[in-house]
Amino acid sequence: MNDHNISEKDWRLFREKVPGWQERYMDGLCKEYAELLSGGGNPSERFWALHDRIQRDKRSIGVLIEMRRSMMRQNLMLLLRENVITPDELDGFSNDLRSQIEQFL
Repeated sequence: MNDHNISEKDWRLFREKVPGWQERYMDGLCKEYAELLSGGGNPSERFWALHDRIQRDKRSIGVLIEMRRSMMRQNLMLLLRENVITPDELDGFSNDLRSQIEQFL
């Protein structure tokens, strides 16, 4: 599979969708963080639990994504695997791209 044959239409659509996907994902993280902070335990335990969680989450593809055309397929697969997006959110992308991604999942 050659990553250099990504269609211009798919690449444009990907670039348009990623910011919204990331915002939605990070909104969910913020809600989880609020629950963690308002949970039981002493304040220092909650603080350090949040710290550890943020350290882990900031490396997620839902937060940090390398926007290179050559990585688009890989990024879409990771977004799906990490439940940042659902397969339905691939609507609009070419049938060829969707079928290639589905083969690897």
